[in-house]
Amino acid sequence: MSYGRDFYQMMVRGSEAYARWDLEASTNILRSRKRMTVLFLLLLPIILGGIALASGDGTLPNFLGGKTAYMPSHYTNLIFFASIFVGVCAGLITGCIGAGGGFIIAPALMSAGVKGILAVGTDLFHIFAKAIMGSVLHRKLGNISVSLAGTFLVGSIAGATLGGMLNRYLYDLNPVLSDLFITTVYVFILGFLSFYALMDYFKARKGEAGTEKSSGRAEAVPPMGKRLQSIHIPPMLTFDEGVTPGGRKISAIFLVISGLLVGLAASIMGVGGGFLTFPIFVYGLGVSSMTTVGTDIFQIVFTAGYSSLSQYAFYGFVFYTLAMGMLLGSLIGVQVGSLITKVVPGIMIRGFFALAVTAGFINRFFAMPAKLQGLGYIQITKSMGAMINTVGNVLFFLTIGAFAVWVFYVFFTHLNELRSEHPAPNYEKSDFNDSNLKEVRSEGN
Repeated sequence: MSYGRDFYQMMVRGSEAYARWDLEASTNILRSRKRMTVLFLLLLPIILGGIALASGDGTLPNFLGGKTAYMPSHYTNLIFFASIFVGVCAGLITGCIGAGGGFIIAPALMSAGVKGILAVGTDLFHIFAKAIMGSVLHRKLGNISVSLAGTFLVGSIAGATLGGMLNRYLYDLNPVLSDLFITTVYVFILGFLSFYALMDYFKARKGEAGTEKSSGRAEAVPPMGKRLQSIHIPPMLTFDEGVTPGGRKISAIFLVISGLLVGLAASIMGVGGGFLTFPIFVYGLGVSSMTTVGTDIFQIVFTAGYSSLSQYAFYGFVFYTLAMGMLLGSLIGVQVGSLITKVVPGIMIRGFFALAVTAGFINRFFAMPAKLQGLGYIQITKSMGAMINTVGNVLFFLTIGAFAVWVFYVFFTHLNELRSEHPAPNYEKSDFNDSNLKEVRSEGN
């Protein structure tokens, strides 16, 4: 049980790191006229397409997701505004909870009728678009170990290729099998996170857990990191020279394997991989959090970009109208969510994290019977499978929708209070923040 809890804490830390990147990237976009202009130009074809449809022109070119595209991703006003809603909810979760809300995007799109492989490709493209437009890489260049990042990308690109090939192979074999595979992956991961998140929340309510303080723990090389760094398999890479005199060394083979795992997960699930990079680097490889931050941002841009374009977009598995709608919605959601952390107790934020993860798990778990029935693996009626799936969808959207309504209610009722303060989010449960990074830098010097 202790190993499971430790792994859960690592996953949460990684998800928090990704959320901070998401917030900073969104802020960069909203505060730049140039980037907002680019966003408007990307949205303009979609808006014009909606006007064309409203005026009676029922066709759209393939790059907008016309009916003659590879996938049945034709444009409707409802689908576009639904994608904005999904983006807003994901952004609210990211900003308010301080953990990546991307784990609800693919389940939400699949619940709305989008095929799994299309949901994955679209989510990756949305992450890539945000990474390019809101890139904060130039601010973190001093924290990047070029040798670590380059070696890691060798593995992540290979993993992304394998993940994309596997998803496309299963889809060509049977679209229902493809959906079942993606759903099963989400069920296992979200089920694990849900179990420990709920246990963590209830223990915190009883005063047994409280706010965990682990200052400095991430900077001390953990046991696994020490073991891997003690294995000398050429070529050896040197890193963290600014943290430890002489730096630390690790075999390139471990970086390639780590990248392979992250790229594989990113390409299969449709996530940036950031929630895995942080725990793997800090806890598995013994890399300092300062170096990990820059490398994580670096890999998100390239892993998501490579996966979305070469493995999905080129094969017609990206729904561009959805991607742009989600991007627009998430920009709004993450800003609002980050502001209300100033007026919401930390214990409530932990509760909402558990609730959001559990809602995603229930949604995908309830979707499995219909898919298993469609493949002939279980003997239930088609109507029964559809009913179970509908129950899961209703529970999911009611939960996420109620969460969104609550966040906006808190935001508007505390608007005057929020205006008087600087919009700097305060995630209680994380010791991974700017002040700690400054401490690390001072210790390294």
